[in-house]
Amino acid sequence: MKTLQEHIKNHSFASVYLLTGTEAYLRNQYKNRLRDAMIDATDSMNYNYFEGKNIDASEVASLAQTMPFFADRRVILIENSGWFKSANDFADEIASLPAETTLIFVETEVDKRNRLYKAVKDHGVISEMEPQNEETLTMWVAGRLKKEGFRITRQNVSYFLEMTGTDMERIENELEKVICYAAGRNVITAEDIDAVCVPQISGRIFDMIDAIAAKNRDRALALYEDLLMLRESPTSILYLITRHFNLLFQAKELQREGQTQKDMATLMGVPPFAIKKYLASSGKFLSNELKNSLLLCMITEEQIKTGRLSDRLGVELLLVQLSE
Repeated sequence: MKTLQEHIKNHSFASVYLLTGTEAYLRNQYKNRLRDAMIDATDSMNYNYFEGKNIDASEVASLAQTMPFFADRRVILIENSGWFKSANDFADEIASLPAETTLIFVETEVDKRNRLYKAVKDHGVISEMEPQNEETLTMWVAGRLKKEGFRITRQNVSYFLEMTGTDMERIENELEKVICYAAGRNVITAEDIDAVCVPQISGRIFDMIDAIAAKNRDRALALYEDLLMLRESPTSILYLITRHFNLLFQAKELQREGQTQKDMATLMGVPPFAIKKYLASSGKFLSNELKNSLLLCMITEEQIKTGRLSDRLGVELLLVQLSE
């Protein structure tokens, strides 16, 4: 991303860009910033946009070779083409792009062995937009609020991120709600966050597992009903419960092995700031309890898949068993 920032700042652009990775917010932000730095998106003579799996590669190649009309540059934006996961000959076009043409590819999935991927790597810039770490997100949230005239403590930023998760698009949406709610004041409090932010589903699963640890069956079932009201499917909820118990077991074992919290986050595939919460939750169970809970989850999944239980009833019975 640093390279993209420098190109935008200096107005010195490569002939081809590939923006990929799992962080959709950053993909969209840099897609728009790159395009707008090079051309007016309303310039239909020199800007072309293509999206989807049925793009005509020959049409794109023809446009790429066409000189811009009363402009310095022709820009072609191609989104979710699937070309970076399939065999195609467009890689041959990359090396012969005119100096006046820039291609911007935005793809959710790529195969790094693909010829087109290698061609872009050789002749342009590839930027992978991945989830940001806690420090980066903390600075971004605080900076975003400062721009709007608000102050917030680091502790409350961490609390906000625990509630929203690391998806930047979700963070942006929740920030907008907080900013509107706190209008007329200059400090964001935990009470403001509680008032308007909707906890991510993983946060509700944390609460459900805590209820199970406390043997509070009614609370666990009430949280299950809440998730159903939010149109989460029983099978998705079962998957998340199973995944959560698996992560708690991993946290317990890695702590026993003496792993650092940073290494635990990497090995478990979770954000570093979430590790303390996993450790606190895992401490409420014995290792054997976590193993048995995982076994019950797998048995429930098998019963649902074989039709012996409906999905909704199966998860409900699982929560009753886990809370006993």
